[in-house]
Amino acid sequence: MIKSKRMTHVGQMFSHISKTYDLLNHVLSFNIDKSWRKTAISYIKGKNVLDIATGTADIALAIYKKDPEKNIIGSDISFGMLEIAKQKTKNTSIKLVCADALYLPFKDNFFDNVIISFGIRNIKNKIQALYEFKRVLKPSGKLIILEFSKPKNPIINYAYIFYKDYCLPNIAGIISNNKDAYKYLAKTIRYFPNPEFLSDAIMHVGFKQVNFNLLSFGIACLHVACKEG
Repeated sequence: MIKSKRMTHVGQMFSHISKTYDLLNHVLSFNIDKSWRKTAISYIKGKNVLDIATGTADIALAIYKKDPEKNIIGSDISFGMLEIAKQKTKNTSIKLVCADALYLPFKDNFFDNVIISFGIRNIKNKIQALYEFKRVLKPSGKLIILEFSKPKNPIINYAYIFYKDYCLPNIAGIISNNKDAYKYLAKTIRYFPNPEFLSDAIMHVGFKQVNFNLLSFGIACLHVACKEG
């Protein structure tokens, strides 16, 4: 496994908040994140699934509960997150791997689906990551990206920015005792490219049938694309 500086910095940060991560996600999103994930996994077809930035394995578990026959692998750079994921998936066939999304330890053309939820914004070199996702996908395999976005309605966007930049870190600081980590997460959302830009990047690396859907007034966005078959 190639251990990058990104693995050390981002991985350690997520490890620090791993024990309260699930609770905070549900509280801070008013539980809407569950419906976003349900929408995302509805696009999954085929047996082999790679859940990148699996975190505490929420997506992987949702896929497993829907179809226990699938071969599901969850990868993440955070040992702390994977420890929580290991506890949550102990009675399942889900496999967990510590890996950097830029250097995936999987062979070419293997997975029917690659899904990453709320993780791609934390990857600095998104183009390299997209090429890596494409490499491990089978021809005609599906890429699914669920990520935070920015509401186009100015009133909703203003309220969202206030909540994300000011309320979120303070609430998170009380629950997780790590306010700085959630300041970082709010910052990554603020500077994350808009859906059109990400769609262009996905097409740039050679994916086809690239589409995106805005969720909950544009607070989140779901991208779906196919590797050329």
